[in-house]
Parts: sequence; C-alpha cells; structure tokens
Amino acid sequence: MSNFKEITPEEYKGNVFNDIGKKWMLITAAKDGKVNTMTASWGNMGVMWGKDIVSVFIRQTRFTKEFVDNADCFSISFLDHEKYAKELSYLGTVSGRDEDKIAKSGLTVEKCENTPYFAEGKLVLICRKMFAQEIKAESFIDKEALEKWYPNNDLHTLYVAEIVKVLEK
Repeated sequence: MSNFKEITPEEYKGNVFNDIGKKWMLITAAKDGKVNTMTASWGNMGVMWGKDIVSVFIRQTRFTKEFVDNADCFSISFLDHEKYAKELSYLGTVSGRDEDKIAKSGLTVEKCENTPYFAEGKLVLICRKMFAQEIKAESFIDKEALEKWYPNNDLHTLYVAEIVKVLEK
C-alpha cells in the first residue's frame, strides 16, 4: 500500500462511465487462502442506505463469484487501460478454475486488511458487501435487454457494497 494514499470517495476525480464501462475494472476476492479476480465492465457507484456504495454484477458461472460470496469484502482495482489492456482482457476471458491466471498475468496482489487488490491499480476500492440478489428473468421490464444479454439464461447476481476505503496513486 506504500504507493497509494487514502482518499475519501468524494475526492474520486474519475468518470465512472469511462472507468467502469470503457476502461474496465478488476473485481478481486480471497477464499481459503487463494485469490481470484475477473474483469468487469458493468457496475456503478453512488449513495445508498446512507453509505457510499459500488454495485457490481457477476454471472452465476464465474469462478470469482465463489470468492466474492465467501468473503465479507472484495476490491475493485482500476488499472491504466492503455498500459494493461492485454492483462485486463486475459483476466476477463480465462477462468481461475483452469489455471493460475493471476500469476500468468504478471500482476501483483497486495492486501489491505486481508482484502486482495492489485498493486498496478491507479485507484482501488475496498468494498464491504451489504446486499446480494440474483437477477431473475421475470423481473425484466425491458425484454429486449433480457434477450440481448442473456440468450443462455446465464443471469448475474447484483452485489451492493459499501466503499470502506479508497486508495489512489
């Protein structure tokens, strides 16, 4: 954590539409002494229940979901997309079930209060889970979105988490 300084969520100067949707993020958690991560481009930040929060969406089939479900906290690491595009793409397409994808990516795992994150991050959010809900097909009002994004019925779980720490380089 030596290269990072802690800031408040209000001091975050990024653009969530670009940072999440275009530059992507790594969702990372630990389980039984192991760490797994996935690249994600769906999520949001805001205020809910009187807390600064982040919401992320993880498909039921993702190995990282087991890690997030097992942990009280997870991290979100935002890396320099131009510099780490290859690694971000790799971590989003290869499963940690099949190989040690973090080791193969060459990225460095550090921990903040037992929550793993990536040293290469420009911005890291340490997040405490508050809510999880499986998305259900019958809840869709916009059926076109359901058909477009879930043709195989591989729906996401929505996680809402309090942002407990923000680390910035």
